[in-house]
Amino acid sequence: MTDQRTPAQSADAPAEDAPDQRAPEFRPYHHPAAGWGAAKSVSRFLLREREFVDGPRAVQRMNHEGEGFDCPGCAWPDDLKGLRLDICENGIKHVSWEMTHHRVGPEFFAAHTVTELSSWSDEQLERQGRLTHPMSYAPDTDTYVPISWKDAFALVGRTLRELDSPHRATYYTSGRLGNEATFLYQLMARELGTNNLPDCSNMCHEASGRALQAALGTGKGTADLKDWEVADALFILGVNAASNAPRMLTSLAEAHKRGAKIVHINPLVEAAATRTIIPHDFVDMALFRSTPTSSLNIQPRIGGDMALLRGMAKAVLAEAETDPKALDREFIDRYTTGFDAYRALVEATPWEEIERQSGVARADIAKAARVYCEADRSIFSWCLGITQHEHGVDTVREIVNLLLLRGNLGREGAGPSPVRGHSNVQGNRTCGIDHRPPPEFLDRLAKACAIEPPREHGLDTVRSIEAMHRGEVTVFVGMGGNFALAAPDTAYTAEALRRCELTVQVSTKLNRSHLVHGRRALILPCLGRTEKDLQKAGKQATSVEDSMSMVHLSLGMKRPASPHLLSEPAVIAGMARAALPDSDTPWEWYVEDYDRIRDTMARALEGFEDFNRRVRLPLGFRIKQPARELVFRTASGRAEFSAAGLPDVVPADGVLKLGTMRSHDQWNTTIYSADDRYRGIKNLRTLIFMNAQDMRDRGLALFDEVDITSTARDGSTRSVHRYKAVPYDIPRGCAAGYMPELNVLCAIGDHSTQSDQPLMKNVDVTVRPSGTGDRTAG
Repeated sequence: MTDQRTPAQSADAPAEDAPDQRAPEFRPYHHPAAGWGAAKSVSRFLLREREFVDGPRAVQRMNHEGEGFDCPGCAWPDDLKGLRLDICENGIKHVSWEMTHHRVGPEFFAAHTVTELSSWSDEQLERQGRLTHPMSYAPDTDTYVPISWKDAFALVGRTLRELDSPHRATYYTSGRLGNEATFLYQLMARELGTNNLPDCSNMCHEASGRALQAALGTGKGTADLKDWEVADALFILGVNAASNAPRMLTSLAEAHKRGAKIVHINPLVEAAATRTIIPHDFVDMALFRSTPTSSLNIQPRIGGDMALLRGMAKAVLAEAETDPKALDREFIDRYTTGFDAYRALVEATPWEEIERQSGVARADIAKAARVYCEADRSIFSWCLGITQHEHGVDTVREIVNLLLLRGNLGREGAGPSPVRGHSNVQGNRTCGIDHRPPPEFLDRLAKACAIEPPREHGLDTVRSIEAMHRGEVTVFVGMGGNFALAAPDTAYTAEALRRCELTVQVSTKLNRSHLVHGRRALILPCLGRTEKDLQKAGKQATSVEDSMSMVHLSLGMKRPASPHLLSEPAVIAGMARAALPDSDTPWEWYVEDYDRIRDTMARALEGFEDFNRRVRLPLGFRIKQPARELVFRTASGRAEFSAAGLPDVVPADGVLKLGTMRSHDQWNTTIYSADDRYRGIKNLRTLIFMNAQDMRDRGLALFDEVDITSTARDGSTRSVHRYKAVPYDIPRGCAAGYMPELNVLCAIGDHSTQSDQPLMKNVDVTVRPSGTGDRTAG
């Protein structure tokens, strides 16, 4: 057994930085999402961070074309009408957190050993502020000490050159990189000879990409924001939009006002699935007038979405027996393949099995199917509640199956629309961060950049961790993020990182990954999205791609936090030149003017032709999607129905299915406070949400302390202790809690055989009152 102690349970930082020790509170939330609650939260946050000037100024510049910068938070598209306040509560917090006046420089590191800092909570670490100087780990003093950029690059270059194989290094990105830095990063890795390019998509939307590629010949959604504005029905699956994509609330409110139906499918009824007051709608704010954001809420068991979708398809096929218009036979016959096999599979699946696996009554499934049949144009949107499962690929393909039945593809107001959770994670994949690059991409890259890229597949996130743990990968380079906390099986991941010869973290703020390091370690501080990027040719802009394939420019507004910061392209170019001293790639020339990078990208990337001109158009440009034009790059040349059987997702007796999630006052692994307003929680993160009857079955009441133990496929167990139980509206047999604290429970070997994604939303756990279970540490 592995006995885990989470960062939130570790020793405190200095008293002045100690977290609030008030007693936890739970009051179910019944107010509209956003609205005055968001306004008050933002005001308190800006007051706490002392961002009285830069915070409001940033609000006026965020998500605006021309002189604006792109929000470094979610990837929801910019408003098509040029809205001056296209912002959200979490976006403002994210930007203010980056613009903090606190600094972490050499003096700070001289005063605190890594061992001491390792005892601080994650919130305390990030609260110290912006990194200001490149730093190198000194094992004799257990501290980070200053190092020049020249020497830092030399260390990286020398270490990479001395490897006996280029595959002994892995190059991770969190999704924060702009497209230009992304392109240089993958170019460096491939010129060095490896496709070891893991990224956060491997943990989040890998299943979406693989499913859409197999079904439609594209790894992305086909719907855009204009489609959202005219759809008759919106189906939102596995998404906590009010926290993870808050600007979606505007689209949901507008959809309701025009009469569209909105169906939310999620084990938890989140705030976005109730009602909202959009803060930039000043009349509604003044009148406290909310708008519904849902027509129907359905709560499947965790992992039961595929069965629910299969039930909807069964209802549609039954409807077609009396109303042939329920199916779009012309579309099916002309553009698809595999329909007959799929229909036979659906008809052979009994309703009893659909109800048992989904946890939803047939009558409720029929209600969702009725909404779908009555809508002329439907969009299905989903996030990690769908993908972080063993059968995530099959579930996304079942979404496509349902869309194909009624021809909801290739026309206005219809199509699949995955919600990406990070500002440029989709752009990272588009621009080459892919451990399984297609041959066509490598051919274009070879021609445009005059290199011979490797052709064999590289390592994804899980495989990189396992390879580091075995000693096969000895160099880890991380561009942004907080890998040590974001990855599964925290103890295993930490041990893997510590076995490296060199770890390099390119970051803006101090975090846990700087303390979980290899024998040698570098912290390389970079510019943030909000900061001015001045190069030889003048002020530079970078581009990003949103979750609906729009590419646009982002231009920083603020003076850099330190004169010692470099831009991400400059950091990558410095490492690349040091590792590839004889390279013909003009690394330094690229950094002088990012237009030069974009000119090369225009030759190397399909859809980026005439990049520099098109990205400067109002709102940028949309990357062409062949499937949107009913051109399918599949083996059959058609959209392909999938005929996968239903998985058994019903937990065994006494076992709960646990899904990890963010709190509202959190962005990825950055935690702003121990509050979760939309779920009614204050002063608590080490908790588990449970069905009230499941709690009674275990003799538990509100805030009783429990031990949570997960059992992996290989039989090993992992535990956390003294978490507090909270009753919540969630199906029996299901539970939920916060990441990154509960990432420790997801074993490194428990990843999808379909996508290699860690099963963060499908962990088998037992819950007992604290002190009654096995407390033996492994």
